[in-house]
Amino acid sequence: MLAQKKDINHAQAAAMNQQVTELAAAEGLDYQLDRAKPGNTFDAHRLIHLAAAHNLQAQAKERLLRAYFTEGLPISDHDTLATIGSQLGLACDEVRAMLASDVYADNVRADEQRAAAFGIRGVPFFVIDEHYGVSGAQAPGVFLNALEQAWAAAHPLTLLSAPSQDDANCDDGSCAVTPARGIAEYSK
Repeated sequence: MLAQKKDINHAQAAAMNQQVTELAAAEGLDYQLDRAKPGNTFDAHRLIHLAAAHNLQAQAKERLLRAYFTEGLPISDHDTLATIGSQLGLACDEVRAMLASDVYADNVRADEQRAAAFGIRGVPFFVIDEHYGVSGAQAPGVFLNALEQAWAAAHPLTLLSAPSQDDANCDDGSCAVTPARGIAEYSK
């Protein structure tokens, strides 16, 4: 499937999967991509919404990821989803009833529309503070940079008053704030 999607040969696709597996292992994750069973994840996303209604959204997402990437379970299969729901502590009857209906379908479609509005075309994709996006599996430094940019934009430094040039901690027009003369003194 990867070879077809990327228009590469099977050996190149296998090498890409091996690289992802090795990167995952370096982070303590056990990926078995040779066991993964691709399929439509729409109902798995509906299960996440059901789990969220029971304050189990994060656990559901993590369990589905492990089922797909490590265990090779078909997360598009209703029996698999019912089992996963039960493992999360959801009533199996409630999970099966949700899967047999349209419940949470509108929520998933809204999620898809929101992703499209962000320009997301693949996974993984991380949105930070509704303004910054990181596409793909990136090095930690890329995420750190994005988080620092988001933090700086959301928390701009506001200088309340400038210290005088006579201040002992200032020279060349710059000023160091020390614990003994903290920011409270400069904000008077």
